[in-house]
Amino acid sequence: MWRGIRDEPRRFTVAVVGSCLFGSLVIGQAFVVGEIIQDVVEPALAPGGSVTTRALVLSALALIAMGLGRVLGIFGRRLGAGFMQFALQARYRHEVTGRYLRLPLSWHQRHATGTLLSNANSDVEAAWMPVAPLPFAVGTVFMLLVAVTALFLVDWAMALVGLVVFPVLFAMNVVFSRRMAPRTARAQHLRAEVSAIAHESFDGALVVKTMGREDLETRRFEARAWELRDALISVGRLRGLFDPLMESLPFLGTLAALVVGAWRLQVGAIDLGQLIQVTFLFTVLAFPVRAIGWVLGDLPRAVAGWDRVERVLEATGEMPYGTAGATGTGPAQLSFQQVNFSYDTGEPVLHNVSFTIPAGKTVALVGPTGSGKSTIATLATRLLDPQHGSVALDGVDVRELSSGALAGSVALVPQIAFVFDDTVRGNVALDRPGADDDRVWQSLTTAQADTFVTRLPDGLDTALGERGTSLSGGQRQRVTLARALAGQPRLLILDDATSAVDPRVEARILASLRGASHAASILVVAYRRATIALADEVIYVEQGRVIAHGTHDELLSTVTGYADLVTAYEKAEAERERDTGYDDSDESAVREEEVAA
Repeated sequence: MWRGIRDEPRRFTVAVVGSCLFGSLVIGQAFVVGEIIQDVVEPALAPGGSVTTRALVLSALALIAMGLGRVLGIFGRRLGAGFMQFALQARYRHEVTGRYLRLPLSWHQRHATGTLLSNANSDVEAAWMPVAPLPFAVGTVFMLLVAVTALFLVDWAMALVGLVVFPVLFAMNVVFSRRMAPRTARAQHLRAEVSAIAHESFDGALVVKTMGREDLETRRFEARAWELRDALISVGRLRGLFDPLMESLPFLGTLAALVVGAWRLQVGAIDLGQLIQVTFLFTVLAFPVRAIGWVLGDLPRAVAGWDRVERVLEATGEMPYGTAGATGTGPAQLSFQQVNFSYDTGEPVLHNVSFTIPAGKTVALVGPTGSGKSTIATLATRLLDPQHGSVALDGVDVRELSSGALAGSVALVPQIAFVFDDTVRGNVALDRPGADDDRVWQSLTTAQADTFVTRLPDGLDTALGERGTSLSGGQRQRVTLARALAGQPRLLILDDATSAVDPRVEARILASLRGASHAASILVVAYRRATIALADEVIYVEQGRVIAHGTHDELLSTVTGYADLVTAYEKAEAERERDTGYDDSDESAVREEEVAA
């Protein structure tokens, strides 16, 4: 809470001033009402009594002034607290999201997406929930101090009632908070688990449906949802026990004050007006004292939420960018020097990897599954940093480049094509400066996507649906490639990015990339022999090591493992065609044309 006050001092001050104004006028109103009853109402009701018009007018004006002052106090308190709460929630949502962007890919791989969504949303919201009643509670503490002082000025015996009631209220809140904390922490944890399961099921909807796992996923989600329900019921039961006690205690204090006050009135220690003042004061204090309970009631959940948010904000492994700008305007040279890398499992993935991709050349990266090809592509884009060695662009370590220089020079087209729930234009242009329709069409043409986009109902304005569900796999890959090309990168990395595309279309794509007006160096992770043969050079890797580096023909004749790997795909395709009697690539092309139509 103190951190929130430091972040929003002005709004907190406005809210506290409004709350203190409200509290002061509540106490003042108790004394005004007591004086009115003593000096106006009692004489008017006495036998033969009367009251002057001036006294009535002054009494009415006093009550109206008190009411208007309380209204102003409520406005200041609620507006200040509301703005403060929502500003803090917005600030820390931005901070959590910004932290996500700065943390390395390896950190994200250790945390479920649903948990990350919960951290940025419900946890941040829970962390600052007590901010809304906090200024009211601060004003209430001020009001209680003034009230106790006023009670002693009126009568010490009745003040002792207040000294008993108010500490009991605080003690009850402390007990409540200690019992509530573990319950709310568990509820917050289960919220994240439910979110994670739901996200995973939605994300894998295709697998869930095709494998007939709907019932299993439903039961998995249901089990956690019922656990969350039970946790929230436990929270509600404790709150249901606590709230009535907190509500009744001030009224029991009022009753006790009336009993003691009646005795003091009988012995002549106080007059009727003072009795009214004290009992009215106990009555009006019942509601404000609840603000302290609201703060303490929200604190356990806030602590649980803040702990989860703070773990994100204090996470280590940030990959800061440098300040160096782009080193050129033409195709870039990429070089790996003695690069070693391992993931959190500790098993080395790359061992002393060294190679150079000359500017303007197309280099194929070939190797068996698990040999480290995708890791090399990830390091080249600086989604990860090597533990040892360096990755350089035109001789400059990528860790020294600024964010804009790196993003403007290198583009990665990953294995799994991702399409936003947007139009074709929105997916390709991404609102980048200079990415007008001419560049979009040029990128689509180079990616061999212009033909099917032209056939879409609204062309560039066609909405592609969530994750591009209206497109085939090959079409999604070509749209993703066009997106990368629209940024006019100097180094283009294709991580098996055309695996769902017909081999002949793939060959045309590579030929278009070579002849593009904005040429780029190309690193392509490839399996097909026809694709590999189009590359100027080939880098062959096994078990995280560079085994050979040369032309396709050289490696085919000198490296047995390379020859076995690149011919295995052709053999499998030939056997499939012989057994089934049709060409799978032709079917793929026909299907894409049908989808486009």
